[in-house]
Amino acid sequence: MPLYDYQCQACQHTFELLVRASTVPACPKCGSGQLEKLVSLPAPQGKTAGLVAAGRAQAAKEGHFSNYSAKERPKIG
Repeated sequence: MPLYDYQCQACQHTFELLVRASTVPACPKCGSGQLEKLVSLPAPQGKTAGLVAAGRAQAAKEGHFSNYSAKERPKIG
């Protein structure tokens, strides 16, 4: 299901919503169906590497290597 940004034409409330193709979205604030689909902002660059590094550090602290690729896992035996 895609995540879309909407602005309600009745109350000007802006919100994001997961929408199935068969679902008709409505404003969560006033219930109006008069919505304008907005262009979503892209995710800021550079955040992914930090999240991966933090996840790997946490996994190493916990003693497992689930966040590491096969090449990065320690050799056993």
